[in-house]
Amino acid sequence: MKRIAIAIDRVDWHARRLHAAFLALDMAPFFVSLRAVAFTPEGVRFPGLEGLPDAVFVRAIAAGSFEEVTRRLGVLHALPALGVAVWNAAQAIERCVDKSMTAFLLATAGIPTPETWTVEGREAAVAVVTEAATEMVLKPLFGAQGRGLQRIRVPADLPPPEAVAGVYHLQRFVPPASHDGFCDYRLLMCRGEVVAAMTRRSAEWVTNLHRGARPTAFAPTPEMMALAARAAAAVGADYAGVDLIGAADGRVMVLEVNSMPGWRGLQSVTEGSIAAILARRLVA
Repeated sequence: MKRIAIAIDRVDWHARRLHAAFLALDMAPFFVSLRAVAFTPEGVRFPGLEGLPDAVFVRAIAAGSFEEVTRRLGVLHALPALGVAVWNAAQAIERCVDKSMTAFLLATAGIPTPETWTVEGREAAVAVVTEAATEMVLKPLFGAQGRGLQRIRVPADLPPPEAVAGVYHLQRFVPPASHDGFCDYRLLMCRGEVVAAMTRRSAEWVTNLHRGARPTAFAPTPEMMALAARAAAAVGADYAGVDLIGAADGRVMVLEVNSMPGWRGLQSVTEGSIAAILARRLVA
């Protein structure tokens, strides 16, 4: 039996479903926190395991100091050199965790995405907002689930540096394409194909499900599927949650790419098991 490590920080809804999906494929899955995986003179050691797993599915990396997180990512960097398949690879995770790098890679690949500036210091941020002369969204450089987002209309709206760890990640605000509220699209991609998709609608401008947005089933257009596939490829992700938004002029743009996406909301509007699809494709 192939041994599949599911990297987690806690055994949550997603972890349990992945575990069951790998079991159904006659694999031998087990949970592990990357904080417990060590570098030793003999190589990389997993707790309680003789040798190495055949593959690692990275569901989550526990928060920690800069040194702790760097070491955990180092483990993920080392494993492929030892013959262990890792989804997603450390490089893809690093690219997606850092929103400025994601935005850079999307723009460099010619993928339509809202204009983005990332600068250090409030003075530099004031200059960006003043020169751009348009409404912006300030996002935490490292963040998820819609936390910490702010709309910036004028320079005075910018928070002090200590509120953003000194880094201002600013993205041009995309107004809603219609008058019936705010909406965007989440496509879960795996190896270039759409696994599931949903529309997220909200009366508020933050369309995250954790902030009260409503998920509905959605059949993406060929243009959307191709755009999401290009976005996942740009960051080097084997599987990814790609967020798209439609602009008032009809264009579709990529907002973000998540290399450790949750899919509980997607599962609520999707037939069949998403975890089973991801497990099958990793095993394949």
